[in-house]
Amino acid sequence: MGKLFIVLGIAFVIIGLIWTFIGKLPGDITVKKGNFTVYFPIMTSIVISIILSLLFFILGKFR
Repeated sequence: MGKLFIVLGIAFVIIGLIWTFIGKLPGDITVKKGNFTVYFPIMTSIVISIILSLLFFILGKFR
């Protein structure tokens, strides 16, 4: 159980580091009205979806 938490922690750190690089792509929508900000990461979501789809496709070929 301890090893699982270590692996999950490392995975979350890696995802966090990657997210800082691709977190503000052109195509993401930011709405600022005074003291209120809404962020819609549309392009970031599309890029992550494509990357995960390719990863799962490649992993599926090796099974």
